[in-house]
Amino acid sequence: MKIVIITFFFVLNNIVYAQLFSFTGQVKDKLTGEKLSFANIRVLGTTTGTAANSEGLFELRLKKGDYTFITSFIGYKSDTTKIILNENKFLEIYLEPIPIKLSDITILPGKNPALEIVEKAINYRKERDSKLHSYIFDAYTKSLIKTTKDIIASDKSIGISIGEKDTGKIKITGIIENQSRGYFKKPNKYKDIIVARKQSANTPPTINILTGGRTIQNFYTNDIRFFNRPLPSPISDEALNFYYYIIKDTLFIDNYKVYKIYFEPIDTLNPGLYGDIYLIDSLFALIKIDAHINDAANPGKLFDKINIFQQFTSFDNNIYMPVDYRIFVEGNILGLLKLGFELNTIFYNYQINSHIDDEIFDMALISVLPDADKKDSSYWKSNQTIPNTFDELMAYKKIDSLEHIKRSFWQNNSLFSPRWYFSDIYSITAPLGIYNFNKVSGHQLNFGFFIENELDMRFNSNIKIAYGFSDKKLKTKFFIEYLTGKYRTGKISLNIFNYLTDLFGENIPYNNFTSTFLSLFNKYDFRDYYYSKGWTLNFYNEFFPVLGLGIGLISRTDNSAHNNSDFSFFYKSRKFNENKLIYETKINAITANFNIDIRKYIENGYYRQRINRGELFSSFNGNVIISNKSLLKSNNEFKLYQLNLSGNIPLFKSTSLVYNIQNIFSSGAVPFQMMYALAGNINNVGKNLTFRTIRLGEVFGDKGLIINTQYNFNDELFRLLKIPFLKDSQIGLSCHFNAALISISEESKSILSHSYKEFKHPFYEIGFGIGHLLFPISIELTWKLNYRDKNNFVFGVNVIML
Repeated sequence: MKIVIITFFFVLNNIVYAQLFSFTGQVKDKLTGEKLSFANIRVLGTTTGTAANSEGLFELRLKKGDYTFITSFIGYKSDTTKIILNENKFLEIYLEPIPIKLSDITILPGKNPALEIVEKAINYRKERDSKLHSYIFDAYTKSLIKTTKDIIASDKSIGISIGEKDTGKIKITGIIENQSRGYFKKPNKYKDIIVARKQSANTPPTINILTGGRTIQNFYTNDIRFFNRPLPSPISDEALNFYYYIIKDTLFIDNYKVYKIYFEPIDTLNPGLYGDIYLIDSLFALIKIDAHINDAANPGKLFDKINIFQQFTSFDNNIYMPVDYRIFVEGNILGLLKLGFELNTIFYNYQINSHIDDEIFDMALISVLPDADKKDSSYWKSNQTIPNTFDELMAYKKIDSLEHIKRSFWQNNSLFSPRWYFSDIYSITAPLGIYNFNKVSGHQLNFGFFIENELDMRFNSNIKIAYGFSDKKLKTKFFIEYLTGKYRTGKISLNIFNYLTDLFGENIPYNNFTSTFLSLFNKYDFRDYYYSKGWTLNFYNEFFPVLGLGIGLISRTDNSAHNNSDFSFFYKSRKFNENKLIYETKINAITANFNIDIRKYIENGYYRQRINRGELFSSFNGNVIISNKSLLKSNNEFKLYQLNLSGNIPLFKSTSLVYNIQNIFSSGAVPFQMMYALAGNINNVGKNLTFRTIRLGEVFGDKGLIINTQYNFNDELFRLLKIPFLKDSQIGLSCHFNAALISISEESKSILSHSYKEFKHPFYEIGFGIGHLLFPISIELTWKLNYRDKNNFVFGVNVIML
């Protein structure tokens, strides 16, 4: 029965599509013939309408009938056009400009007349908010990616080549379009559903989610966000204390006076907007904003231009609603990559203060319907869009033609790629990953074959083979995973391995290249290793949007590894630190885990993606390993538990506190290699949410409480205190505080052959870091507050790439 109903509605929709006709046109100045960009076109007596593109072109798709269209533009007389629509029609519409001269304004001492007008606009916003309880709308969004070089995309991301200084002219190299329906209900419930999407051939559909998540702003809200930073709207509650205003011009739209008012932050060091707002007389409603982001809100002054444009039209009960939203961005990153981004959205078919069932507002901020990628050309010809400009038409043709040219293997890959791809699905280890070095294996060659997103983006697998020339061992790993559920929120995975494993590897925040480089050039291998042979089988499923549960089996045999190589380019007389021996045993165990995550997410058509929007959130997860001699035939009897709470707490402006709290406890004798080690660091290097004064593997145990925190001030503190030079240099400040209680149970000590350090009363360290907002590197200073012995003070760098 369900199939019959779905088929019926599919047929019905196609019948409706076939009955629609296209009314296209171009809006121009009657005197000069100049094209009027972004002019508004409304169907009289309805909530249907659109806005023209930058060339004044517009298109409306409507059923057969008689229509009256109102075309408007600030500074012009609106045009009323009556049309009998029984076929596709094109019409040029000419608007007559209204000549007006700014009237003389009497300015009293200490009195700015613009403030009175803006104050009335703020009052109107509050009145509007009191009348607006909910709304539904349709939207069409077109996004343009502009670069000097053509872009290449996989099914997951876009790649843009970065090379020598980029001085070329930017061109359209990617186009994204989608149709969506949006919902809002007081006090702060939002939902966007993408019903159709398409993109140029070099752009993956998984990033086509630009209509939601409040990416599209509404300047009738108190605060808007750019680059995860809240900025006051020019008609927000705090606007009069934040912005300076001046009347720039007086215009007319038909018989209504419109005030064009320039605004900018009173203190230019405060991140904010500047530009023009247009307020219509009598109501003092905001009907248009044309603004830019100032340097203080531009992260690292990365972009040369960030222009935001939005218009509003009155609907029932004098409620003004957005009819479009446009943003234009251009920049040149370090002179190496010149790029631009343009977003154009039109809103139509408003249903204001209509009933919306609460069930629609779930954990998903944005949902992509399963058939959104399957809409054919007949769908797009029957729904509202923004006409393509000539440049966009040419770009579509060029991009599609380039994508159909068969590229060789060497054109698709480079020596600096982490993998070499034969297609979006199949890849092998690239030269950068073929070689690595450590004190156990010595010179090691690696090869891997990878399968990603096969079988409708559900199947992943890889085979890894490595050979060490010093330990003369062949290591192998085989991994296979299948994702289940509509949004692939469940998985079944099998891992079979006979490999060299990092001791306490889950708490080593450095990559293999870093350890290889330090070993070869500084004769310092900060890792310890052991051999592990066996398999793991895991099942995991997200049973509710906020709760995931998993269970698994482990069967493995662990053996110690020894130093087999003393090679290094330099420091021949040095010796590598002796590799730590483990407790050799066979472990058969049951594992179980849970994950509670209350963050909102995006359903992008394939996956659920949790998002961090600078808001308050926390996630809670835990796991247990149960090793049993009698039932599982394990050599060891123990239970090891770990709980983890992490999250983000936004504080003033763009600052936030991130934290990670872990609790470890156990019963029975836990082998050394399965204990928990404090997340430490190598000499003079630090990582976020780790201990800077503790070295890797230095402190370990099977019982503990660990707290890692970092307060990211960004540049807000320097701006607040107005510190010379720093206040406008976009230098970021962060502070970190870490604490730990950690010990080893008596049962575990009975099988432990290593010396150990315990923190039976809390260990503390505190420090701060300074870096530029544009670069992923900062200078850090950290002090031990107690347990002082070595590394009492650490001066280091925090680098993401290591």
